[in-house]
Amino acid sequence: MSNDSQLNSGTTNIELAGRELGDYRLLRRLGRGGMAEVYLAEQKSLGRRVAFKVLKKELAADENFIRRFQNEAQAAAALVHANIVQIYEVGCVDGVHFIAQEYVPGQTLKQLLNRGALEVPTAVQIMRQVALALHKAAGQGIVHRDIKPENILLGGENMVKVADFGLARFDDQRRSLELTEVGVTLGTPLYMSPEQVEGRKLDHRSDVYSFGVTAYHMLAGRPPFEGDTPLNLAVQHIKTEPPPLAELRTDLPAELCRIVHKLMAKNPDDRYGSMGDMLNDLRAVPVPGAIEDWSTGMELWAVPSEPTVPATRFAETQRLSVAMQTAGSARGGKRWVPWLASCLALAIGAALAWATRPIDPLAISAGEMVPRVAKWETAVAQYQYAVAVNEDDALRAVFEYFPPDRLEPGEDRYYALRAKAELARRYIENHEFQRALKLLEDLSNVDETEAEFQAFGFAGQAIIQSENGPHDEAVRNLMAAEKLKMHLDENLRRHLDRAARRIRSR
Repeated sequence: MSNDSQLNSGTTNIELAGRELGDYRLLRRLGRGGMAEVYLAEQKSLGRRVAFKVLKKELAADENFIRRFQNEAQAAAALVHANIVQIYEVGCVDGVHFIAQEYVPGQTLKQLLNRGALEVPTAVQIMRQVALALHKAAGQGIVHRDIKPENILLGGENMVKVADFGLARFDDQRRSLELTEVGVTLGTPLYMSPEQVEGRKLDHRSDVYSFGVTAYHMLAGRPPFEGDTPLNLAVQHIKTEPPPLAELRTDLPAELCRIVHKLMAKNPDDRYGSMGDMLNDLRAVPVPGAIEDWSTGMELWAVPSEPTVPATRFAETQRLSVAMQTAGSARGGKRWVPWLASCLALAIGAALAWATRPIDPLAISAGEMVPRVAKWETAVAQYQYAVAVNEDDALRAVFEYFPPDRLEPGEDRYYALRAKAELARRYIENHEFQRALKLLEDLSNVDETEAEFQAFGFAGQAIIQSENGPHDEAVRNLMAAEKLKMHLDENLRRHLDRAARRIRSR
C-alpha cells in the first residue's frame, strides 16, 4: 500500500478512497463528522459493504481516549436490534483507528427535515422505531448522549435505525468545553438535555429528552429553541419552555402533543420513565391513514431470544462451524463473491463477528438428518435470527415458514425475499449452482415493484449460464437483466457485461 507514512501518522486529512486497510477496501467517502471521516467500504472476507469510520488524527493520538473509546464501542457492539446500526469491528490498521459498522443506504432524518415538518403518520412511525432502539439500549445500561436527526437513518422499506450508540460519550466531552466559545455554532446543542448541558450525571432519561426535541422538530418543522451560539441554546434548554406544539400545528392530535412535551420535561423525573411507557401512550394516538399494526407491540422489532441449547451440543456445533469457516476461507471460487455485493448490501449485519455470536439455536432431534429451526412470529424476526446464527438452514427457514408468494407487500415479504437472495449468494460461493439457480429463478419472478430482487435474479442466472448453461435461457435472462440494469450495483453490472460478451460469442 502506498503512502504508508501518511497512514501511520493517523491522519484523516488525506483521501483514503481506493485504499485497502486490512480486510477493508475503501470505495468512496460518504462524509465527515465531529469525530471521524466516513467511507463506504467493502469487507473483502464477507463481500459486504460497510460504513467505515476513520477517527480524526487529534483523537487517535490520545492513548487514553482510544482505550476508553474501544471499551465503549465494544459495549455498543453488543446492542443487536432491528432499529440500531450494528457495529461490526473496532480496530487499528497501519496506524488508522477505525470503526466498521452496518451500512444503511438511504438518507438521514435531518435530510428529510430539510423539506419541512412531517405528516403525522410518518412522524409517528419514526418515533416508534427510535423509541424501540432507545428501549433496547436502556435495558443494557447504554446511554446514547447524542440523539438528533443526523444520527437517525432512514433506510428502505420504512426501516429506521439509530446510529453511533455508545460513541457519543467522547465527542460529548469535547463539545462541553466549547459551549462557552463565542461565535461557535454547533448542531448538537439543539437537542441536549438540561442535565447534559450542566455536566451532571446522565442516565437514559437524557436520551428521552433529546428524543423529545427531535420529535418536536419533526412535527413543528423546526427545533424548539434557536440561538446564535451554543451557550444561548444551552440556557434555553435549562430555563425556557418550548412553544406549544398545538399552537404551531392545529392538525396535530392533542395526545401526540402531550407525549412530546412530556418527553421534553426539564426535570428528568417528570419525563417518561421508560420508552415502553411512551410507546403505550403513542399506541393510543389516532393516526390518520396509519397501517402500522400496534397489536404486535415491541416484540415485532426486538431480536428474539434464543432457545436454550445443551452446552455439549453447542460445543460440537461451534467446532463444526469453525472448521467450515476455515475450509471456506481456503476454498477457491472467490471470483463469484464481488458480483454479489449488491445482495450483501441489502443484508443487516449478516455473519456477525464470531466473538459475539449468539448460542447456536439449531435443535437437532435424534435421527433427524436436517436441523430443526425454531419459528418466530414474523419474517422480520426470523431473518434477524438467521443473520445472528449465520446458518444456511436458518436462512431457508425464513422463506419456508413465511413463503413470499403468500405474503402481501411489506416488511415480512421483503425479508423473506432477502433471505432467499442471501442463500443464493452462499450457494454460488460454494459452487452449488443448481441450488442457486432455483432461488434466482424464484427471485426473477417476483412482482415488478420489487425490481431490486427481480434484477438480481435475472442477472445471477445469466452470469451462471454464461459459461455452461443453456444458451437460449442465458440469452433470455441476460435480456431481462439488462432491462433492469439500473437496479444493479456497479460490481454486478461489470460482471453482467462480461457474461453478455461470453453469451453473445457462443
